[in-house]
Amino acid sequence: TEKCRMFELGQLDDRRGRVWLRPFTHQVGGHAGIMCYDKTTICKPLVSQEQVFYESLPADLRPFTAQYKGLISVYAETDSSGQLGLVAFPQNDNDSLAVQTLTTKRKHKRGRNCLSEKLLLEEISSFSINLVQDSDTAYQMEDPNGNKNDIQERNSHNPWGLHCLRTLLSHMTSEFTENKLFRFVLLENVVSQFHQPCILDLKMGTRQHGDDATEEKKKRHMKKCEQSTSSSLGLRLGGMQVYQAKSHHFHCRDKYYGRTLTEEGFQQTLYHFLHDGHRLKKELIDPILQKLLCLKSIIERQGSYRFYSSSLLIIYEGKHQSNSNLGHQKRSPAGYSTEPPPSTMPKVDVRMIDFAHTTYKGARNNTTTYDGPDLGYIFGLQNLIHILRKIKDGD
Repeated sequence: TEKCRMFELGQLDDRRGRVWLRPFTHQVGGHAGIMCYDKTTICKPLVSQEQVFYESLPADLRPFTAQYKGLISVYAETDSSGQLGLVAFPQNDNDSLAVQTLTTKRKHKRGRNCLSEKLLLEEISSFSINLVQDSDTAYQMEDPNGNKNDIQERNSHNPWGLHCLRTLLSHMTSEFTENKLFRFVLLENVVSQFHQPCILDLKMGTRQHGDDATEEKKKRHMKKCEQSTSSSLGLRLGGMQVYQAKSHHFHCRDKYYGRTLTEEGFQQTLYHFLHDGHRLKKELIDPILQKLLCLKSIIERQGSYRFYSSSLLIIYEGKHQSNSNLGHQKRSPAGYSTEPPPSTMPKVDVRMIDFAHTTYKGARNNTTTYDGPDLGYIFGLQNLIHILRKIKDGD
């Protein structure tokens, strides 16, 4: 039984233009639950520092970040049967109306269904992964000990994304009685163009804590860096999913797996990210390297920027590119094709994400101004480029 009430993606409710959100299927890392607003737009809880970064984004970085699309207001709602959903109001001058609607609705709800709020956290704890999705693909998570957890239910989601969704719902519903609207940021869904997106989430740099971190948090993050590849490579696996063509499922790894990796283990993981179960897809490496070299050149020009705790996504298409469409090309009377052959260039993308702790000269609440580019981030890019070249050369 579905525990989360989800409409068709981006479907408008007939009451005041509300949009019912759906879980984002392909979340491989991070801790904030991500939802889909429509087919090309995701949303996640607003962090004001990240919003300001997107609004003042250097033009050079725009091709390597998700497009910022504004803000929405979101709240959790249950119906009389206790089914839970997230509802969005577009961010506009009608926020007061949205708050009023929400307040009235919840007053009535408490009158007729006083147990729904009490049972909400129980509902979240048993939240089913059988959510609306347009694929039969299953996901397989492997823990640091090599144990595999098969999730065979039809329409399953990435296990880490499901974990983040539960955390998000728990946070939002813990304040359910306060009639509270939550601000979410709207961003481009950078995997929307892919059918079976293979995604690598890398925590970048040798430092992961922001300038605003408490001493306790600072020590905790420094310890994680010292005990992982963050210190030695400027890179750490934050999450991964890679489509296996033979078994038709995604093989997944999470951040806890990433923290256990040695330098050799990290290189092996990167190799497996480029392997579809049949072969190493070497044709992906040059297009990825081209984008990484371009990004490195851009980062080297960003004086004062520090991308603390940010991640880098590497994405490619896992779906097998069939040549069957060649038979449908237009042909001349002599039998020769009159159209150019379809492009064989692999579809890859590289994007920077998660800027809640990014700082730069002139940033809001900036306590420290740095000189020069982010050398820790550049160090990570240099090592990533080096490892990819080694894999390409068969070392």
